[in-house]
Formats: sequence, structure tokens, C-alpha cells
Amino acid sequence: MKGSFFIFRGKELSLVLIVLVSITIFLWAWDRTPLLSAFLPPKNQLLQLYAENPLSVAEGLPKHKQGPKSEKGSSANNSTILREVRGDDKLTLGEKNLKQREQSLDEITPVDSTKTSRAKACNYAKGKWVVDNTRPLYSGFGCKQWLSGMWACRLMQRTDFAYENIRWQPKDCQMEEFEASKFLRRMQDKTIAFIGDSLGRQQFQSLMCMATGGEESPDIKDVGKEYGLVKAHGAIRPDGWAYRFPSSNTTILYYWSACLCDLEPLNVTNPTTEYAMHLDRPPAFLRQYLHKFDVLVLNTGHHWNRGKVQANRWVMHVGGVPNTNRKIAEIAGAKNFTIHSIVSWVNSQLPEHPRLKAFYRSISPRHFVNGDWNTGGSCDNTTPMSIGKEVLQDVSSDYSAGSAVKGTGVKLLDITAISQLRDEGHISRYSIRASNGGQDCLHWCLPGVPDTWNEILFAQI
Repeated sequence: MKGSFFIFRGKELSLVLIVLVSITIFLWAWDRTPLLSAFLPPKNQLLQLYAENPLSVAEGLPKHKQGPKSEKGSSANNSTILREVRGDDKLTLGEKNLKQREQSLDEITPVDSTKTSRAKACNYAKGKWVVDNTRPLYSGFGCKQWLSGMWACRLMQRTDFAYENIRWQPKDCQMEEFEASKFLRRMQDKTIAFIGDSLGRQQFQSLMCMATGGEESPDIKDVGKEYGLVKAHGAIRPDGWAYRFPSSNTTILYYWSACLCDLEPLNVTNPTTEYAMHLDRPPAFLRQYLHKFDVLVLNTGHHWNRGKVQANRWVMHVGGVPNTNRKIAEIAGAKNFTIHSIVSWVNSQLPEHPRLKAFYRSISPRHFVNGDWNTGGSCDNTTPMSIGKEVLQDVSSDYSAGSAVKGTGVKLLDITAISQLRDEGHISRYSIRASNGGQDCLHWCLPGVPDTWNEILFAQI
């Protein structure tokens, strides 16, 4: 009787042992055979069967990718798992282990560096100036069709041109190199508009030279009439220009708006009338033609001083009536208020114009020393990068511009700090003002610094 009992007991133990061995082999094979997952329940359910002996997070990985073993680290991991089981999320030990293993796999998965660089936005305002003897991008002699004579330093008496052979290199990314053909393909059937002061006009002329390679281009059409850009009777020049490249149907235009706000004559019958300067209203031109633009670049800055406001007979208005706010009445306050107003307005229009890429360009620095433009100020340096070549700051030097675009769909074209290092690139004593004893330490020689502004713009459109 006892013999039968032991025989029966032995068979039962053997059966249990076989079952356990089978389950172990089954789980081992499943863990290494992805095909089985299509026929089996979720792994985290089966993992509960052996939760008391969870797999190491690094198990199954190549040895050289496993982390260093540590008694303390292991204890900490286990205590974390136990806390998770007892917590409100009710994770099992096996589920927690699986989650940790998946996280570990994510951490060691090779990353495509090219995808990462594309995904991460480049700070083009952070980097350094470098010498590049392949520059400039066009000839200052050849681009007479688009360059104003007062900005074409190659046509002046200036003899040093080292400022033409300098290129901007962002710190953490490669900036796409500008090519005229690539630009026209990218802008096929599109319009890019510059609206701002004379520095905006320089950027416009720079891009015209870059897009044509500085060559005569008789096939390019003047389409200013389509935008009302015609010279008024008695005017020195029109309020802007617009040109179209027939090969790609690309239009590049500029509209003069020194203050980026709407100007309205208070008495249309009086030629010397004052103008309502609507600080909270964008220029009528922008409101009328925004729907035609695919890329918009705005700028303002150097007309915001008491002398020019009075000389232009501008009277500040807010809400359609003369301004009574003392903070806004101050020039700095009025400028800041206007920049925020127009950026906010453009941002409000983006949902209606989803194809539009809008930029606000930060202020271009002046380099007058020992005076101003009308008091003997000068900028005689001719050595590139003599005051520095690198910008490492993460925020813009133009606080108003940086704060205005924050949280909006309008991008900041931040050129202030990088241009601050290029005092040798101004027109300087070769300006037409030189005959009056003044120098131009505000505008740039072309080819020159504004070409870099357009390279940074090109990389983002």
C-alpha cells in the first residue's frame, strides 16, 4: 500500500516538474521568437506568472550595452517596483519590468543625427563670423540694376573690401547655402514682401542681387502697378518696388513703412497737414495685400526718435484718437507698443493665411562713435571682426522684438548681435553725406551684412 502511494506521489512530482520545465522553455522561446506574439495573449499578462523573478532590464541586450551592476542600484529598482505595485496605478511587477525594459531599449536605440538636427530648431543668431574667400555672393560692380548707388561701395572711392569675404556660421547647425536657382524653385509661384524702413529696403535690394547673381536681367518684370507701387506726382520715388521672375513666377517686393503703423493725413487738402500715426493699426498696404504674400519680413526702428516724428508731422493715435497715455507718448514706449501691435495683428491673420510665413526682423545696429550722423560721428574701422567674431547669447539683443514674437506664429529674424560685430561693413566716410562732414554708420555696403540676413531667412522658408 505504501509502495503504491510513493509510486503515485513520484509520478505526481514528475508531472509537476515536466509542466514547470515546459512552461520555462515556452516562455524562453516566446521571448526570443517575435512570430509567436501574433498567436499569444499580451506578454504582460504572462509575465505575472514569474513576477517573483523578473528579468534584468539589460537582459537580452549585448553585454557591451548593459549598464554596470550595482547592489544599491538593484535594490533601489526593486523598491521602486514594489511601490508601483502598491500604488494607485496597480502595475504588476512584470508590467513595471516590461516598462523599464522598453525605456532602456529606447535609451540605447541609435539616433539618426540628421533627423535630430532637422527636428531641433537652429538658433541662427548664435555662432561666429569666419573668413570665406568664395564670397561675395554677387558682384558689387555687376548688380547696378538693383543696387542704389548710395549703397554700392564698389562704385565709390572705397579701396578696402575685406568685409565682402566674411560668412556667418551658426554654432550648432549648418546653415543651408544660398543658391539663386534653389531659391527660385522654393519660391515658385510665391511672393516675398519686405515692409519696413531703409534697412528693409537694403535687405530687399540684397535679395534681388542674390537671386540674379548680380547679373543684368532684362527679363524680370516690374509689377509694381499690381500693388499700387507707382511714383506719385511730385514724389522723388514710389513707396516701394515689386519685381517678378518669369522663369519661376517669383515676386520680390518692398514697401516703405518706417514706423510699421498706419499713417493717415488729418487734412487731405492741406499739403503740410499733420498725419495721424495709428500705433495700433498696421499699414493700409499690409492690410490690403497680405493675402498675396507667402513670406513676409517686417522691420522698424531707426525712425523712432523725437526729431523724425516731428519732422514727419506724425501725431500719435491709439484707438482712432490722439494718444493720452503718457507711457506710450514716450518714444521708446510708442515703438514697443507698435511692434507688439503689428506682430499681434499678423499673428491673428495666420489662421486665415496658412501658407504665410511671417518674420519680424530685429533692429540693425548703428556704429557711430564720437557723435551722431549729423554731429561728426564716424565709423572708420576697416578691419573685419576687430571687435569680436562670436555670439554665444541665447536671447536677442533686441528686447522689444524678442518679447513681441514670443508665443506667436511670427518668427524672429534675429540679426542684431551678429551685425553688431561688423562695424567695418558700413558705408562710412564714402557716403554721399561725407561732403557735409557726416558719415553713414547705419546703412551697410552691398554686397555685405544684409546678404547674411537673407541667408538666414532663406534657411527658414
